Amino acid sequence: MRARILTTSLAFAALLAGASAVLAADKVTIMVGGYEKQIYLPAKLAESLGYFKDEGLEVELLNEAAGVDAENEMLAGAVQGVVGFYDHCVDLQAKGKFVMSVVQFSQAPGEVELISSKYPDVKSMADLKSKNLGVTGLGSSTNFLSQYLMLKSGVKPGDYTTLPVGAGTTFIAAMQQDKIQAGMTTEPTISRLLATGEARVLVDMRTVEKTTEALGGTYPAASLYMQTAWIEKNKPLVQKLANAFVKTLKYIDTHSAADIADKMPKDYYAGNKESYVKALADGKAMFTRDGVMPQGGPETVLAVLAGFSKNIKGKQIDLSKTYTTEFVKNAK
Repeated sequence: MRARILTTSLAFAALLAGASAVLAADKVTIMVGGYEKQIYLPAKLAESLGYFKDEGLEVELLNEAAGVDAENEMLAGAVQGVVGFYDHCVDLQAKGKFVMSVVQFSQAPGEVELISSKYPDVKSMADLKSKNLGVTGLGSSTNFLSQYLMLKSGVKPGDYTTLPVGAGTTFIAAMQQDKIQAGMTTEPTISRLLATGEARVLVDMRTVEKTTEALGGTYPAASLYMQTAWIEKNKPLVQKLANAFVKTLKYIDTHSAADIADKMPKDYYAGNKESYVKALADGKAMFTRDGVMPQGGPETVLAVLAGFSKNIKGKQIDLSKTYTTEFVKNAK
């Protein structure tokens, strides 16, 4: 009898060990380029809604102020995925590194170039010559877009300075202290500065229409991207992530900004929930409904990057290797 109990206990222990191994295999770490930013809202929302757990995933979300730093963490193998801008996938291929957008969250950057109210004479990007422009980080997507908009306005790279100032409080402080005269940022930082009258909008890329006006086409931005080699080795896990994120995008599409805000951590409101909800309501259309890469979007991104980047000019970029729709189209 004791032998039977011992045998049963050992079998049960082995079963538990096996279950633990399965759970461990389904753990993934994702670095977000500032998860309090509304452009990256799907990451925290998926966690809050329990969609990761529904897929049997244990997802750890880590925060990094700038997308370029999140990218570096992934390339170093510290994390498996990044919630950041798709344009890094194009930029990295030019450097011989293959990374793919697995789920495309947005079809517009959700970014705004703000000008300090101390400079009422500035009417266009061309007027920012000799000024300091704030970006989240050097090599970040805000830096990419700033460089393109300045070049498009006829201002050469050496005729202005980009300063890495992050987002939120650090961005606001830099503008208040006149360390930057203008800068590119997202919600809720935009609304905070507009509410106090300390800044005004110079270029708005929060909607597809205004993005097309500024950049010449749809600009796919926030996404979940991962190294191509890792994706190929972990397709079942990647599919589960795609399932969770596509469900999240459908939730965003079918719920009000107020409903979505209620699911987010209160400190994301930056002290003003009403302003947070309004900003989200105004910008919610930037998110895709299904995670699919918008048609023509990659071509716009390549054209923007090729407009100023020495990394891209003269390089053959295979856009088909910068994103995949395999997982979102199979999402359940």
